[in-house]
Amino acid sequence: MSRPRVLLTGAAGQVGQALARRLDGVDLITPARTELDLGDPAAIVRYLHQTRPDLIINPAAYTDVDKAESHSEAAMAINALAPRVLARLAQDHGIGLIHFSTDYVFDGARPEPYVETDATAPLNVYGRSKRDGEVAVLEECEAAWILRTSWIYSAHGSNFLKTVLRLAQQRKQLNIVADQWGAPTWARTIADAVAHMLGHAHERTALTSRIRQTRGLYHLTAGGATNWHDYACHIVRAMPAMGLQTPLTAADVLPIPAAAYPTAAARPRNSRLCTDKLTRTFGISLPTWEQALQECLGDFDQA
Repeated sequence: MSRPRVLLTGAAGQVGQALARRLDGVDLITPARTELDLGDPAAIVRYLHQTRPDLIINPAAYTDVDKAESHSEAAMAINALAPRVLARLAQDHGIGLIHFSTDYVFDGARPEPYVETDATAPLNVYGRSKRDGEVAVLEECEAAWILRTSWIYSAHGSNFLKTVLRLAQQRKQLNIVADQWGAPTWARTIADAVAHMLGHAHERTALTSRIRQTRGLYHLTAGGATNWHDYACHIVRAMPAMGLQTPLTAADVLPIPAAAYPTAAARPRNSRLCTDKLTRTFGISLPTWEQALQECLGDFDQA
């Protein structure tokens, strides 16, 4: 039996790299941006017809939240139109689609963690583009998982963890927002969960059937919750064990309100996502954000 061909978009990104390392028993198709322009629907169609994958995994996205406010057409093209095209092609070719979304589809006004059936109300262009992408995928494809996640970090790319590690070696004080809550989620946690969800399905029909039978939206984040300030303090405390010198202690990381750090795009105060549906459906036990962060930092020199 031949190995399934899996098209993985955004393979150079945090989630893409983690998935490429984690997915076993498949032949990965990992086009660079120059090979597959997700901003060009015709190019997507041509590429899919050329490569004929057995499964599409789409973590690629326009992720510059603030820049999206002034580049809404680009954000909508990649985050909303491209998923629609991919979903339509997946449907036409009889294959499954795994698409990634975000906590930013919510406005953060709810005091409890959000569940998949809660109404979306994005505060910014990025969130609207990702919400529209979710709608498009569900409209076009019968075999699709949409995985909402939050506050992604890894040893690769640009993220809050790497920013704090860098600034903590350069500055004597950090001012960090303390009134926005969520779950920092390691890219490897996401990749492990996807591999578990796919199970032992190793050919086109089995892959498509497994996704079709459990079709829908799922929240996929680490367990627990924190705010950006406490998250930064956790990172600073871990630095000596990583062999990193810093003039800071956690006491030098000062909490500030989001209002004191204005950004082009508004952020939700509450980004907590309830993952009970994922656990019930697939029997996945997700680590707490502290556990995952500790493991990630321990592997940092091996990244």
